[in-house]
Amino acid sequence: MGKNLIIGSRGSDLALWQANYIQTKLSELNIPSEIKVIKTQGDVVQDLSFDKMEGKGFFTKEIEEALLKGEIDLAVHSHKDLETDQPKGLKIAAVTTREEPNDMLLINKGAVEPKRRLSLKEGAVVGTSSARRKSFLKGFRKDVRLKDMRGNVPTRISKLQNGDYDAILLAAAGVNRLDLDISSFHVELLDPTEFIPAPAQGVLALQIRGKDKELEKQLQALNDEETAAVTEIERNILSQFQGGCQMPIGVFCRAMEEEEGFKVWTAKSESSDQAPMMLYTETRNPNKVGERLVQRFDDIKGTSVFITRDMRRDDGFENLLEGNGFDVKGQSMIETKRVEVRKDLLRNDYTWLFFSSKQAIYHYLGQFDPPEGVKYGVIGKATAAALRKRGLRADFIGYSTDTRFTGKQFAAVVGSKVVLFPMARGSKRAVQEQFAVKSQVINLVVYETVSHEDVKVPVSRIVVFTSPSNVISYFKNNLIGPSQKVVAMGNATGNELNNHGVRAFTQPSTFTDAGLAQAVFGASVQPKKSA
Repeated sequence: MGKNLIIGSRGSDLALWQANYIQTKLSELNIPSEIKVIKTQGDVVQDLSFDKMEGKGFFTKEIEEALLKGEIDLAVHSHKDLETDQPKGLKIAAVTTREEPNDMLLINKGAVEPKRRLSLKEGAVVGTSSARRKSFLKGFRKDVRLKDMRGNVPTRISKLQNGDYDAILLAAAGVNRLDLDISSFHVELLDPTEFIPAPAQGVLALQIRGKDKELEKQLQALNDEETAAVTEIERNILSQFQGGCQMPIGVFCRAMEEEEGFKVWTAKSESSDQAPMMLYTETRNPNKVGERLVQRFDDIKGTSVFITRDMRRDDGFENLLEGNGFDVKGQSMIETKRVEVRKDLLRNDYTWLFFSSKQAIYHYLGQFDPPEGVKYGVIGKATAAALRKRGLRADFIGYSTDTRFTGKQFAAVVGSKVVLFPMARGSKRAVQEQFAVKSQVINLVVYETVSHEDVKVPVSRIVVFTSPSNVISYFKNNLIGPSQKVVAMGNATGNELNNHGVRAFTQPSTFTDAGLAQAVFGASVQPKKSA
């Protein structure tokens, strides 16, 4: 090109970091460029939260107009800020490799309560102006107080340091890109399959004029095809809901690991004051998934739910469902009792400990002090969180609901090392069975389950089983009727349901409260009958 390429950008620290990052990448391609700062409506209007601002594209409109007028040649945007329909004459030429898509919760140390969900103290004041983030906070912590927050990322963090808030919610990508010092805060990096991010969060979009074919060709060197594939699905779903970038909707997509296709987590609420509904789906036809999800959300109907575990404080499962018209009851069908272990009989040559449940942690650590330097493996985020509350960190977390797959992953990580498995009496030992060398495995019974045969189970449209032992106890005095829907937490629970003649059931994508709620939302879908 005969002159410098002109890059259009907003003037915030993060926007300029993004523009400079692309400028560096262009320089590596021997494309000289310069940056032109353009003020947008979102920069000028600072006294309104995002969900109260009128119109669409208030962080992008002025930049797009400059591109159409020829005042700039390339616009660098946070992809999540762009409308799903491109203005006539413009196109997205490339997207960058995705930064962390997660939302991040920064908490002042004095407002941390480790045993509460999200580690927030009772009634904490949380800053955010995102309708989606407000909705999620309603779903996970009804007691927190929401306070609008504007300003660029460093300004928001400064307000947190000054005590204007107990905590703030923001995108992890911005904090990472600016390399900000957040060491004075407690940091919660929120799982994108639970606290579902905005479509295309963490991705930069390079926008050009549609007629600039040569530039489009040059920019392909910066395009990340995997990111492009998943963000196209996310934004297509957003488009199907006819929502702009401020609609309370979250979409997160990732490619399947072992086969072709995509996993998609979607959350939607009618307003920032309502807890979100969530659905999980897998698709091999990305072009149809958005249309199908719109219909499934429309067909979700609040109904009665029974879960075979006790209700608890900050129960995200209960909050998410009850916030959308479901009647939720829960009671464990079993209790656990510790099995005392003679310490002098235990082998001490293990270098890994693996916990498949919170009960295993409780009953093992209630009897033993782990050896110095031992590593920890767990199944699921809830078990990892229980370990963390003991001041210990998991070195391996199995996220799959297929216990055998988790076992294969864990065995590969362990290599030739010896593993101690604290477990329940009668455990299925699915993880242990994935170890080819049996001498690597030490099985240690530390607790047993006892049935509660006198539990009065309410009649419910949907029943959620959380373990094989709960299935066995339930069927001693109860049945599953033909009109009831069933959710099974994990393969072992599903196998036990099969043993009791239940063949049709839903399995959650994760063992978290959000994963269970997603499964219940899906089970509640009642397609409208055609006239």
